Amino acid sequence: MKIENDLLLRVARGEKVERPPVWLMRQAGRILPQYRELRASVAGFKALVSNPALAAEVTLQPVDELDVDAAIIFSDILVIPEAMGLDYDMVEKRGPLFPRTVQTAADLADLRSGATAAQHLEYVYEALRLTKAQLQNRIPLIGFAGAPWTIFAYMVEGSGSKTFSKAKKLLYTQPALAHELLQKITDTTIAYLRLKRQAGADILQVFDSWAGILSPAQYREFALPYLRQIRTALADDLLILFARGAAHAWPALAEMGANVVGLDWNITAPAARQLLGPEQVVQGNLDPCALYAQEADIQHLTTTMLNDFGGHQIANLGHGVYPDTPLDNVRCFVETVKNYRYSS
Repeated sequence: MKIENDLLLRVARGEKVERPPVWLMRQAGRILPQYRELRASVAGFKALVSNPALAAEVTLQPVDELDVDAAIIFSDILVIPEAMGLDYDMVEKRGPLFPRTVQTAADLADLRSGATAAQHLEYVYEALRLTKAQLQNRIPLIGFAGAPWTIFAYMVEGSGSKTFSKAKKLLYTQPALAHELLQKITDTTIAYLRLKRQAGADILQVFDSWAGILSPAQYREFALPYLRQIRTALADDLLILFARGAAHAWPALAEMGANVVGLDWNITAPAARQLLGPEQVVQGNLDPCALYAQEADIQHLTTTMLNDFGGHQIANLGHGVYPDTPLDNVRCFVETVKNYRYSS
């Protein structure tokens, strides 16, 4: 059945549209009072993620509240290591914590991978099916996963980090082991994203949140080959690739066939176009902190961004919306984009 508002899908295919589509990374979350109320009623973040009915409800909240052009399933990138057999806790005000990490070949041998691991995430697929049914084909539904390097970083480090020095140490000291782990993560991610598509996702996004902590040489060795495998395996699917803090890698993402290259806020539109060309579809790249500004400033900054890119763009922030962002300011950003029109 045709999606009523398929603007995002048309842009991702490179089609000419009347205005840019808009959604926000982390749009389902603490900017919404209804999310905070629901979150307070369950025993922890993971309890919310693993409950399909509640995950579907949270996914739909920003659709109804903000009238965005896409929904993104409420989940977490760290369901992948959990499915592989590496459990984690989500500690309030601290973030993810892994009681056990991967440091040796024996640790690696204990992990599941591929379709065997991906089958452990039925609650995610059920959340997608429920969300798809409740959306009633109003707008597209985005499914996502973390990039292999970013997932690797958490599985080796054991928590969030400013440097991920333990994870990077493994790249230098045990590169063969690192590649084996990255391959297992990649195999699992491919199977996971395929099942997400089968469950109703209309477009997929891969987040490489920690791309920027690798040197260009390391990114070429330990990240790009695995992203390329994902793109090849999902050749028939629309795919957004977002490597935060790694502008040096964006041309390679485009060359491997990313329908959309996600941009952070640390680059100007002219510089991005010089890297990627005028026809490459991009996503981003307003600074999330711009949404703390006055509404007139938000309107000006947003319109300037849209003018500067000149089309072939999905309007978004350069990273996720921050939880203390005023809801009215988020609404101002969305409405500014929706009122924008490309000149004929």
